[in-house]
Amino acid sequence: MTLPLSAWAVQAYCELPKLESVVLIERSGFNLEVRLGKHTLWLLYHWQNGIKTAFSTVYSAVGSLTKTKIEQEHLRTVIHLKSEEAIYEVTIEADVLTQHTVRWTTNICPKLPLLFPFSPKDIFNFTSDWKPLAIGNVHTQQVGNRSGALFYSLSKPQTGTVFYFQNLSSLNAYFEDTETSGPDLVGGNWPEIGFSLPPTNTEALKEGKTYVISDAVVSFSSVATKNDREVCSQYLTQLAQVYPYIKRPEPIYHNWLETVENGLKDIAGHAGCWTFADGNHYLNAYVADYETPPEIMVQLAVLLPLIEYVEWKGQQNHELIERLKAGLPAFYKKDMGTVVRWLPKLEKQLDHSEEQKKPNVMDSWYLYHPLMNLARLSQKGDDDAKKLLMDSIDYAINVARNFNYEWPVFYDMETLKVIKAETAEGEGGELDVPGSYADLMLKMWQLTNERKYLTEAKRSVKKLEGLGFSAFYQANNTAYGAVALLKLFKATGDKKYLEMSYVNLAGIFNNCQLWEMEYGNGKNYNSFFSVFPLKDAPYTAAYEEQEVYAALNEYVLEAQGVEILPAVKLLIAEFIKYIPSRIHAYYPPMLPQDMLSPEPKTGEIDPKLWIAIEDLQDGRAPSGQVGQEVYGAGVAFGIVPRQYVRLHPDICVFIGYPLEKYHQKGQSAAFRIIGSEHLSFDVVIELGKADVFEFTASTEDGNTIEIQSLNIKRLSLRVNGNQAFNLKWRKVSRNN
Repeated sequence: MTLPLSAWAVQAYCELPKLESVVLIERSGFNLEVRLGKHTLWLLYHWQNGIKTAFSTVYSAVGSLTKTKIEQEHLRTVIHLKSEEAIYEVTIEADVLTQHTVRWTTNICPKLPLLFPFSPKDIFNFTSDWKPLAIGNVHTQQVGNRSGALFYSLSKPQTGTVFYFQNLSSLNAYFEDTETSGPDLVGGNWPEIGFSLPPTNTEALKEGKTYVISDAVVSFSSVATKNDREVCSQYLTQLAQVYPYIKRPEPIYHNWLETVENGLKDIAGHAGCWTFADGNHYLNAYVADYETPPEIMVQLAVLLPLIEYVEWKGQQNHELIERLKAGLPAFYKKDMGTVVRWLPKLEKQLDHSEEQKKPNVMDSWYLYHPLMNLARLSQKGDDDAKKLLMDSIDYAINVARNFNYEWPVFYDMETLKVIKAETAEGEGGELDVPGSYADLMLKMWQLTNERKYLTEAKRSVKKLEGLGFSAFYQANNTAYGAVALLKLFKATGDKKYLEMSYVNLAGIFNNCQLWEMEYGNGKNYNSFFSVFPLKDAPYTAAYEEQEVYAALNEYVLEAQGVEILPAVKLLIAEFIKYIPSRIHAYYPPMLPQDMLSPEPKTGEIDPKLWIAIEDLQDGRAPSGQVGQEVYGAGVAFGIVPRQYVRLHPDICVFIGYPLEKYHQKGQSAAFRIIGSEHLSFDVVIELGKADVFEFTASTEDGNTIEIQSLNIKRLSLRVNGNQAFNLKWRKVSRNN
């Protein structure tokens, strides 16, 4: 087979076999080699079967690369190079003891203001006799501002998998000075794949300034993957292997106890959040959007987290809860036998401006999401919610069976006629709805003890088999699908369901942004470990992030007593660690007003209002372009009950990792945390005004954990994951 190649690729495969080694790194079957060409410094990984994977660590278009010095110490090598246009330094570090991983960092110091109009991809794969490898299976690559990751396998001949990660955080100086950005840099078309710098236009790298132009980590595995479940499990494993090498910001503690009360006050009292119809108050989807009818999903998306927060505070009820509950029955249409998306009383206001803004048009996931939340209310003993649920469930099942558990994007609720079948041509409909439908069915099974619902869940998730990364359509639904699959494993003992839950989780982490944007507007907020709402969305969204966060916390609780992949524990714990430290950036009071969109698509933005904007965009664009989403108000309500434990009226403890369980006895509390013992998180102790306390902390084996005072009312300690720790306190005299 003759592959089409670029001129750059032809030059590479003609040159590489003839070059001599300048560095060899060989340990325990791990064979790395460095070769210097006219244009490129190559790093070669030699597989056991003779296949070679080559990485371009430096590319000089001028073609005059010269080695000036090599420093080598154990498994760390620094190579100094020069060319007509710049001075380069490449640092290569290999980990051969615990895993086959290599990292290289390339610095450039231009000799003149330097433009990069072209940069080739940096990965080639060769046969044992130095021919371009004809076949490779690229499972996933960077889309938009997601992680600079590429995961592929070599199966002809059977060789293994390669996980490539570009630390885009390290390239922020390049992005800033050249006015470029980080989307869609890692990918390509076989056989020319990998990373390429974004081309510069008129803004050049500055003479004499040092920039990082590549900071890559690569994990190699000889594990053979035979199906989508094995591919996604291997993806998670290798992502966890490179994670310690990823450039990660230090999480900054944010006091959510204050933010949640600000948000509660604003949502209750701001006129732009509400519509009044037929004797009831309803939340708008967006601030000051009075034209679009209220949606049942919006009411429940705020109501459930609000109930969690009120229960956490130890209160029996709240006026806002009663206000939201009162309007729910009005969404039921007796002639259809189901709750509907739009408030029937006002559906005549729909302006038909979008496909779904028409009476009786349903977006597939919108039917099941409110029913899932009604099921949660039912589990809390809400009889009114249970009646709405039971009156609607037959319709929900009929829809599922009508579409044979393969949902379109939009359909007519009366006729079930498909209005829009696919998200894009050839990509199918909303492929993750079988998972959220299964979550609903399992809740019904728990509520009624009727096995027909368990059977429905099993039938539904069959449609997820074989989808791999394409199973991800919308982040929150994919996450709830992961929980449902874990529950099915526990209910049946069939390990296939557990492995399928990993497929959904791989879809979640594949749609995360594991880098910081420190250019343009991105300098005003943290973006590390953000998750995107849709597989092709150009922005991250507050509501979907909060729902993924809630679902992954639920996954942790469901997984107690289950032997799950260590990679899953690590990645979920780290995702949850970063949510509280960055998601407050969705609140306009936390952002400079000049980075907010002056003309959002829907409604208005009140920059003083503690209601989240929907969208944080790339650093080169204004945020809040979609609007200020009232249904994102559940962010703070959801975080506080999951991250804070109240031990005393004047002691509230923030736990930075997901909490499996805790036990309090008197003035002592024991906490059990998941995650990795090689990574750590912060515990913050918030103190009230009445008393003064003295604290001690220790690991479960008795080692003391140092406690630091941040201010007179706040203490902190650092704890490693995957362990238990104890906290003790005693009241002391103010005179001590």
